[in-house]
Amino acid sequence: MSSTHFPGPRPDAPFGDPRLELCDLYAFQSPADPARSVLILTAGPQAGPLHPDAVYRLAIDHSGDLRNDIAFSFVFAPAVDETQTADVYLAVGAQAATVAAVGSQIFGGVAVSFGEVPTVVRSGEFTFAAGARSDPSGSNVLAIAVELPNGYLSASPTVRIWGRCSVLTDGEWIHADRVGHPLLTAVITTEDTRAEYRAGEPNRDRDRWIGSLIEVMARTGGYTRAEAIAAIEADATLPDVLTYDPSRPAKYPNGRALTDDVVGYRRAFLTKTPNPPAPLNPDLRREFPYLGPPH
Repeated sequence: MSSTHFPGPRPDAPFGDPRLELCDLYAFQSPADPARSVLILTAGPQAGPLHPDAVYRLAIDHSGDLRNDIAFSFVFAPAVDETQTADVYLAVGAQAATVAAVGSQIFGGVAVSFGEVPTVVRSGEFTFAAGARSDPSGSNVLAIAVELPNGYLSASPTVRIWGRCSVLTDGEWIHADRVGHPLLTAVITTEDTRAEYRAGEPNRDRDRWIGSLIEVMARTGGYTRAEAIAAIEADATLPDVLTYDPSRPAKYPNGRALTDDVVGYRRAFLTKTPNPPAPLNPDLRREFPYLGPPH
C-alpha cells in the first residue's frame, strides 16, 4: 500500500475516474540546493495521461487563513497517441483563489514523459516536470513536480500546502479530490462521507472532521478526548494540509520527504505507540524530479 492509496485505481476513485484521483503530496528542500524547495503532487494511479478537463493544483497559504495565497495550476491537453502536454500557471493574491487555471503561464506545451527519462524544463526561477514515475511505495503514478526558491514561499516560518483536483463538468467547476497529510483521508472518512471531504476546504476541516478523528483514535489507541485533541494539535493533523518550514530539512510532519515512512508514522500516531517509523529506501533519482522511473 502507498501512503494514501492502494496500488492501482481505487473502486471509489472520484466520479469513477482514476485520472482525477490524487495520491500523495511532498514538500522538501532540494537535495542540490537547500535554498530551494521541491513540491510534488502525484495523481492517476494508472500512471497514464491525466484528465484534459481538470485543473491539478498546488495550493499554498502563507498568511495562516488556510486560503490560497499562491497557486500553481497544471492543465493537461487531450492525449493523442499516448502523448500529452502540460501547461503551468502561477497565480498569487486574489487570483490564487480562482478554481480555473489563471495567472501567469510559466510553462507551456511541456511534454509529459511516460518513459524512463523525465522531461525537465526550466523557466526563470522555476523547474518543472510531469510524467509517469514510481512513488516511494513502488506504485506507478503521474508525478507533477515544481522546484522554486524558498523565498518565493513567503514562509514566516511555515507555509501550509495542499493538493487539489477540480474538473469542469457541464460548465461548472467541481472539486474532485484533495490531498494533504498522508493516509488521513482514509482515516477520517467513510464511503458515505468521502465525496463531502473531497469537495471541502481546509479552513472547515477542524470543525467538520475532528470528531471522526477522535473516534478513530479512541478506538485504535485508547485515547481520551483530551489526549486525542492534544495529539492532533501537536502534530497539526487538522486541517488536512502539510505544514512546511523550508528553512529546515523536511521530515514529516514538517513537509514530507520521499524517504519518510508515513505509514509507520500514522500507525504509531493512531495506536499511541512509541515505535519510531523507519526511513524508506525507495528507488530515487539524484536529480530533479527525484522519483524513479515507472516499473
